[in-house]
Amino acid sequence: MEKIPMTPAGNAALAAELKNLKSVERPAIIEAIATARELGDLKENAEYHSAREKQGFIEGRIKELEGILSLADVIDPAKLSGAIKFGAKVTLVDEDTDEEKTWQIVGEYEANIENGLLNIRSPIARALIGKEEGDSVEVRTPGGVRAYEILTIEYV
Repeated sequence: MEKIPMTPAGNAALAAELKNLKSVERPAIIEAIATARELGDLKENAEYHSAREKQGFIEGRIKELEGILSLADVIDPAKLSGAIKFGAKVTLVDEDTDEEKTWQIVGEYEANIENGLLNIRSPIARALIGKEEGDSVEVRTPGGVRAYEILTIEYV
């Protein structure tokens, strides 16, 4: 199996979610199923069916998280430097609009574009890998080709 690159923060967040599912959500749903069973006829018991559906979701997510964490290759960006690679926090300026954007290149399971966490498999991240400060990069996006200049590269 292929290792999954991940920052320490991303790994900690997934581990915390797994712990919550196992220690809080799983026992709560087991209790909800037991309570719903006490109401009688299970065929027409909406609470029971809803709780069983939620239990299936929780168990599936637990298995998914366990699989991801078992394959995690935790990379500490603070120990890296140089050209853009996994973990880099990159500030770019759009050459057409002069709009500045800052993204950190992270693993796919911790990516969140609204929070500035860019999936390493995204077109923008793939175009940035190996580039230096001051370089210009053209990125093919669904909206067309965009040109960016790399202002800063940080590893934090």
